Amino acid sequence: MKIQISTLLPGLMVILSLLGGASQAAATATVDVYKSPTCGCCDKWVDHMRDHGFTVKTHDVGNKEIRKKSGIADSLGSCHTALVNGYAIEGHVPAPDILRLLKEKPKAVGLSVPDMPHGTPGMEGARSDPYNVLLIKERGEERKDTTIYNRYDPYAKKVKQQAEHSQPDQKPENSSVMRLK
Repeated sequence: MKIQISTLLPGLMVILSLLGGASQAAATATVDVYKSPTCGCCDKWVDHMRDHGFTVKTHDVGNKEIRKKSGIADSLGSCHTALVNGYAIEGHVPAPDILRLLKEKPKAVGLSVPDMPHGTPGMEGARSDPYNVLLIKERGEERKDTTIYNRYDPYAKKVKQQAEHSQPDQKPENSSVMRLK
């Protein structure tokens, strides 16, 4: 069976344009990060953002004033606040979620990962806790009023992997079985 390149080319072009859009959003976005000068996890998050193609400028002045000015409620607070393309990013939000936000451009204040959950970018270690990335739609919106933008649950992933490995190889449903009387 021969597949002509002219048949595959349009699909390949669509895939490449979608991938290019995400990396272009990072390449053109400068992230201003407001943090404490002594916070090591903030520095690791900055490295995470740079690893994903963002240009990052740090401001070692703390983040309480910029959080308030950006319209982020204290209940959504964390150790650093970032500003990128008109959005506020509070806490250890993974770069892929920020790329998605910049691509989709929802009407929103920004994203938050409240507190400092173990296992988030910049908070990696032996322990990983489940956490949600929250979409803040309006200024001053409290945690209970936000929308879950993405969920991260390392335990669910482990359980799924264990279940896949513990099941014996099963025959496909449409396999024929010979029965003897």
